[in-house]
Amino acid sequence: MVLKQWLLSGLLASTCLVSIAAAGPIENYSPVTTERLKNPEPGNWMHYRRTYDGQGYSTLDQINTSNVKNLVPVWTFSTGVVEGHQAPPIINNGVMFVSTPEGQVIALNAKTGDEYWRYKRQLPEDLFQLHPTNRGVGLWEDKLYLATTDDHLVALDAKTGKVVWDTKVQDYKKGQYLTLMPLVVDGKVIVGGSGGEFGIRGYIVAYDANTGKELWRTFTIPGPGEPGHDTWSGDDWKTGGAPAWMTGTYDVDARTVYWGTGNAAPWPGETHPGDNLYSTSVLALDPDSGKMKSYFQYHQNDSWDWDEVDAPMLIDLQRDGRTIKSLIHPGRNAIFWVLERKPEGIKYVAGWPFVYTNVWKSIDANGKPIADPAHKPGVGKRVEFCPSLWGGKDWPSAAYSQKTGLVYVPANENFCGGFTGEKLPLVPGKLWLGTKPEDIGLTPRPGATHFGELQAWDPATGKKVWSHNFPKSQLFGSVTATAGDLIFVGGTNDRMFRAFHAKTGELLWEQKTNSGIVGMPIAYEVDGTQYIAVQSGWGVDAQRIQDALVGKVPGLENNVPQGGVVWVFAVKK
Repeated sequence: MVLKQWLLSGLLASTCLVSIAAAGPIENYSPVTTERLKNPEPGNWMHYRRTYDGQGYSTLDQINTSNVKNLVPVWTFSTGVVEGHQAPPIINNGVMFVSTPEGQVIALNAKTGDEYWRYKRQLPEDLFQLHPTNRGVGLWEDKLYLATTDDHLVALDAKTGKVVWDTKVQDYKKGQYLTLMPLVVDGKVIVGGSGGEFGIRGYIVAYDANTGKELWRTFTIPGPGEPGHDTWSGDDWKTGGAPAWMTGTYDVDARTVYWGTGNAAPWPGETHPGDNLYSTSVLALDPDSGKMKSYFQYHQNDSWDWDEVDAPMLIDLQRDGRTIKSLIHPGRNAIFWVLERKPEGIKYVAGWPFVYTNVWKSIDANGKPIADPAHKPGVGKRVEFCPSLWGGKDWPSAAYSQKTGLVYVPANENFCGGFTGEKLPLVPGKLWLGTKPEDIGLTPRPGATHFGELQAWDPATGKKVWSHNFPKSQLFGSVTATAGDLIFVGGTNDRMFRAFHAKTGELLWEQKTNSGIVGMPIAYEVDGTQYIAVQSGWGVDAQRIQDALVGKVPGLENNVPQGGVVWVFAVKK
């Protein structure tokens, strides 16, 4: 059952004591300034994707195609919890901050793995959400910021782990929760709410980094009198979803934050007629006021649960004889999007399918995809569609190499799915899918020879340069590129962590870990040595896909172990 793990997730949110277990405070901590966030040192990883532009690219090249075969583990650290470990380790001048499920943050010596301190949040016994995970901590001055699944934003002292302030964002009892890494811009901590499957009204909100005071809140569904409100029918806007549960990217020069939004609620489009702005969109926001500058909607009247919450990468792209300040987004809706960020707004440049889809008949000149009604779910009928509800690429992030000019996509090919739409009443705090959980399906396409597919695309030409296929596994993990011409990725059910040649796709190195890897790899440097780090800890959607495939793929078992471990590698000398 696809939702078996969802229904068990609430059991994992048992009460935990707030604790600070410390070997001692961090000495000589380096304060994180605006300038350091704008231009992170090559040896640090202080943003979700290392830099504000979201490229997931490290300029370190000590580990490269010639010596990656000598990469070995130098230390590991068990986090002590299970479920999906999705956060990148965050590095600030030799200090590593690791966030995990169950509201835990661990501060470690990035060179040795020795623990400085540990914070573990007390979670309510009645807490339930679909994604009991966390995707990282934000940094500012001498504090770090944790967004919690019981819908609080917490500031911790980076040296000691002690709570500085704790602000309630929304009400977890109504299905609101937080999973993302906060985005810190000029002393503002910006987060977005999850909970699209609970009939919430999505939002993005900013807080003062020093005090926790709310500075602005922008709803992702416009209310009466606001532009776009007429794309909703009746009171559907009050419960229409459009969650904003992944970290945004930031154009420093244009002072514009770009944030992705999720599906409309509930799933069948017939239950919320209209284009449903600003669901399944990218929003351009003023970080000082939260005012929306512009938007682009990837698809209208979402009916497939195709969140588009992974924020687009900001890339200066040479295309059609000119430089385009682009937004690149391989979408959950199976379309590889190339957009242009212009002063007057976001403009469509190009789009093409990067995995098989039977949903889209075409894309018009303005970038609006035209759906085939035969593959659009509705009420009272079962509809099948490709790709599945997990899309061509879910939340795991693609990467861009500044050396090769290619975009590397953790894609899932040959997955289809379907469900029967129902019009059901909303019960606050309860799942509101618009279908029965047991009715949701995931089916391999007939004749499929593989599922996960690591792809390399040239966004300037729309050509696929290479791909590496995984015959019996999904690919559900973020990708990281380095100046050593390497691509690092986990994401498979064989527990492997791999490095590929960025130019050719050749598999150069692999290491089996304790569990499957859904977390994001990072590269960092301490005392002249480059390291590669990743959290291994299978769960959440990667496990749900595994649940659904058992019995449908010959020889595939539901045997991926859980349990979180931080793995750190370096070249053997």
